[in-house]
Amino acid sequence: KAEDEKKVIDQTAADLEKAMEDAKEEIATLTEEIKALEDGITALDKSVAEATEQRKAENAEYKQTMAEDKAAKELIGVAKNRLNQFYNPKLYKAPPKRELSEEERISVNLGGTLAPT
Repeated sequence: KAEDEKKVIDQTAADLEKAMEDAKEEIATLTEEIKALEDGITALDKSVAEATEQRKAENAEYKQTMAEDKAAKELIGVAKNRLNQFYNPKLYKAPPKRELSEEERISVNLGGTLAPT
């Protein structure tokens, strides 16, 4: 009976040693996988930062282009209206009368001219 107990204990010890070896291998594998995932996250963070910078630059360029487009369209409209003044007076739209500031009124009353708008 003692021999049977010894065999059971030896078998249990062998099983536990095998389980410990398996656990150590699993820990090593998981450690490698964690390291690979951390490297992937670092690379992804870098990629996201670069993409963000690129989008910011593209957005700034877009805003500048749109502002320039708007200014160009307004300028074309003014030029078109100016041409209509001479070549097609029916389509000419006179610029709205502007309210003069006190400084501008003094300047005009003293014989000065206003800056064009």
